[in-house]
Amino acid sequence: MDLVHRNGLRLLKLVNTLLDFSRRAATVVLLFAPKADGAHVDSLGFTIGISLAAVCAAAIAFAVLPNVETFVGFDLMIGLYLVPAGALMALTWPAATLAAMAGTFVQVLSPTNQMVYDPMQFYNAALATIAGCAVAALSFRLLPPLSPALRVRRMLASTLRDLRELSRGNRARLSLADWERRMYGRLEAMPEASEPLQRGLLIMALAVGAEMIVLRRIAPQLGIGQELDLALADLATGGSGISIVRLAGVDRRLATLTEAGARASLVGRARSAILAICDALDQHRSYFDGGAVR
Repeated sequence: MDLVHRNGLRLLKLVNTLLDFSRRAATVVLLFAPKADGAHVDSLGFTIGISLAAVCAAAIAFAVLPNVETFVGFDLMIGLYLVPAGALMALTWPAATLAAMAGTFVQVLSPTNQMVYDPMQFYNAALATIAGCAVAALSFRLLPPLSPALRVRRMLASTLRDLRELSRGNRARLSLADWERRMYGRLEAMPEASEPLQRGLLIMALAVGAEMIVLRRIAPQLGIGQELDLALADLATGGSGISIVRLAGVDRRLATLTEAGARASLVGRARSAILAICDALDQHRSYFDGGAVR
């Protein structure tokens, strides 16, 4: 029975080590995958940082903490590492390495209410963590990121889908700030190899989406909600030409309104939004109708 018990404990430790390995590898992949071209370098820096944290944690765990008996002393010993490591995070390079050194130290040290100084357990946990990070970094080298051209095409296609959802009215809860935040994020994620026209399309999409959101917000106050929905619905199906004609009809109706005060400013704002949308649709029909970039 003792042999079975010992074998069972060994199996549980092995399973726990494998789970730590898999969890760390998956975490690093998810953390650095959005970096695209910089994923391998950053994940490698993260692996170096967590390795340094493990070395420092081992030194503190087995050389310092056994001689400390009070909680205050424990805090001071931990602070001797964490305070300088946290201060170094203010540096911009190497950010991933410094972040790993500061952010994973406590996890590697694994302090408990009653400290257990088991070198083998510490070694297995630290090795699983470091190996998981190393495998994640290697995966970015074995599976290289998408080419810049493909990433740009996917980004433009995703933006066009979002614009069509806006034109259908399916994103009614999307605020202007949310839309701008999303588009600015895509602009920042554009590869450096992208062409000026492709960046210009994203900026144009940002403006068109913003005007759509503003128009839908003020349309009910001007009584043009149905006409606007009908005009924008054609854009969702790739019919930018028809959408331009119908938006022009909405503009003519707005021109006939005789409003004063605040409503007059709403009319002017709506007409300027329609003009901006029509101008963008006319200049970039190939993109709005089929997603092509010429």
